[in-house]
Amino acid sequence: MAYSELMIRPMREELTRIGVEELRTPEQVDETLTKTDGTVMVVVNSICGCAAGKARPGIARALQHTVTPDKVATVFAGADIEATDKARSYFTGYAPSSPSIALLKDGKLVYMMERRQIEGKDASQVANELIQAFDQHCVKSEATAS
Repeated sequence: MAYSELMIRPMREELTRIGVEELRTPEQVDETLTKTDGTVMVVVNSICGCAAGKARPGIARALQHTVTPDKVATVFAGADIEATDKARSYFTGYAPSSPSIALLKDGKLVYMMERRQIEGKDASQVANELIQAFDQHCVKSEATAS
């Protein structure tokens, strides 16, 4: 079942407004995940309350950190169904979960935050965990130059 675009637009815009790129087709997912050098964070966005109160605000805070992924993209579970399935095919070893946040480096999954890890946290805790993952997996030349 796909959600009404009218209903989910504000939830999409909560991420696109801060520079997250929407991937609406399986082809866009493949293009982004196979052709981006460095790190890509993929957010499986969702209509649920933990996406609204914890995941999206936590992502917004984490992206203010000095070290961030080279690219940040999102698919919307329950709306961009084929794109979401394609993105999840890259999350080897993890069951489908939404919301969820994956970090891939040179096309390989290096970090995963599943819904069960988001539900019990607040937005600050989600942000702090993402920042730790960024510091561990995302290398920025500007950070080493200063």
